[in-house]
Amino acid sequence: MRPGIRSLRDDGRLNVLRPLKALPRRFDSLADRRLQSRVIGAARRLKLTRPTLWLNDINYAPLIRRTGWPTVYDVTDDWLLAPLPHREIDRLRALDAIALANADEVVVCSPALAASRGALRDVTLVPNGVDTEHFRQPRPRPSDLPVAQTAVYVGTLHDARLDVGLVVELAHALPELSIVLVGPNALSGASRRTLLTAANITMLGARPYADVPGYLQNADVVLVPHRVTPFTESLDPIKAYECLVVATPTVATPVAGFRELAGRVSVASRESFIGAVQAALAAGPRRPEEASPVARWDERTAIFGQVLARAAARGTQSPEETP
Repeated sequence: MRPGIRSLRDDGRLNVLRPLKALPRRFDSLADRRLQSRVIGAARRLKLTRPTLWLNDINYAPLIRRTGWPTVYDVTDDWLLAPLPHREIDRLRALDAIALANADEVVVCSPALAASRGALRDVTLVPNGVDTEHFRQPRPRPSDLPVAQTAVYVGTLHDARLDVGLVVELAHALPELSIVLVGPNALSGASRRTLLTAANITMLGARPYADVPGYLQNADVVLVPHRVTPFTESLDPIKAYECLVVATPTVATPVAGFRELAGRVSVASRESFIGAVQAALAAGPRRPEEASPVARWDERTAIFGQVLARAAARGTQSPEETP
């Protein structure tokens, strides 16, 4: 995508802006402010006179004060607990404080986030959900999925989430098993090189959402080898909901979102993970939960819509400057 605005619907009701970031913030101290200004400019171009700001990327938190727009701060990951440099954590903490102090509404997706942010102000807990029909409709085997016995991980590859060492241990312990990692690759160079030491590990990169069910349905086992850390404790992984509505057996480390599903998916410690994968492969497909209490996205959307409406109904703040 080139930088700029484009419409995703013929009626013009859904538009997307990709702002241009010319230089990293370490070379341009005003980089984030320029990005925020492009959002303000896009709102003006789209003739949005009093938009509601749905804020997820905390780098845009100063927009609340700059514009006075009613705001919902949507917290989906606690990056304050991520393994980042202290200077970056301090920067994110300051932005998080701005958002918590100035947003009209705060939404969190996990009990851990409800505890941490809820200790500072009122929050609304809206967990994730799943499009059950999308994941239950049978799909053909993707052409880039190996024909051999296959274990699949679907999600962003990130050092803060993925236990790279455990994936490599599994690959070495079960050399006949093809391990396929599907999702955007945000791993460090060192982690990528470590994964490449195992011949039976394949990193496919990102795939369209429409194709994701095919990878989960046609795998012999779905893997969730996540690190168990304070950061992952803050998450409500969407893949947990997706795994419940497919028939493929799932093996996960005891992280938040999966730990609560013990008995419905296989939850194994790091030390017993390889054995649990072997047991799942031997057991074969499980029966999908047709009448499972898995929340659908339309149910979550209805709740979130109420939050957006509450924020929009409140008076705007006084902006720090004229947009």
